[in-house]
Amino acid sequence: MRNRGYFQELFVVVAVSLFLLSAVLTRVGLSQKLPEMTPKQMDEAKKIYDRGCSRCHGPNGDGKGDELSRKYKVPPCDFTKPLSQWNYSKGDVKKVFEAITNGVPGTTMAKVHYSEEERWALTYFVVKFAKEKP
Repeated sequence: MRNRGYFQELFVVVAVSLFLLSAVLTRVGLSQKLPEMTPKQMDEAKKIYDRGCSRCHGPNGDGKGDELSRKYKVPPCDFTKPLSQWNYSKGDVKKVFEAITNGVPGTTMAKVHYSEEERWALTYFVVKFAKEKP
């Protein structure tokens, strides 16, 4: 049987690991609770979307942006589909945030450099394009 010191060390390692994981998830915006958005933040998100996202995703979020974006090997996400049908996020709002934060591998969706608050506002803004489930 293992000695008591082994279990104490194991406990410390597990506790520290869980703490660090929690800190990392919180840092990248994947904490348990989703932030709430104000109308002012949503207005700002619209400006960000119009300035930086609509070129590819289209002004209406339908994935029909400019001519260049229509030639991409992997087309931009059509945000007007039900959220559960979005290719990367499959209905998970946190994954939408993750895609905005880190980009989507294998696509032209690049990492963005906005504050966490702006990225959450942009997440909520694009999710509002999604059609309700039939």
